[in-house]
Amino acid sequence: MPTSTTKFDDCLSQSWLAARLSVAPVELDVMRRAGELVAVRKPGSTEWLYPAWQYSGRTRRRIIPRLVNAAREAGLDEARLYDVLTAPLGLGGRRRLADLVVEGRDEEVVEAVRSANPR
Repeated sequence: MPTSTTKFDDCLSQSWLAARLSVAPVELDVMRRAGELVAVRKPGSTEWLYPAWQYSGRTRRRIIPRLVNAAREAGLDEARLYDVLTAPLGLGGRRRLADLVVEGRDEEVVEAVRSANPR
């Protein structure tokens, strides 16, 4: 069950994640641009935030590049992809597609992203 109560509280700052993974922050930016990571910015901010659910420990989940690619093909930008992945499933639902990512339900999540509409 998700523990998030406000938007972006499931995200890690670029500096924190870089320190955790022992990489330079610029390396995370390169990975984000290459479609290997999901990142989002708060409105009006220049700082990239990286959702924690795309990692299992220090390892990126294998689905992440597929999700980013599916989002790009569907015309979704980073903010819309994050919104799709963190929106409640169903009316009054507490589960999110991000929870299915953690559960390894890759095909369901990729298909849902492919069928999402850009804003």
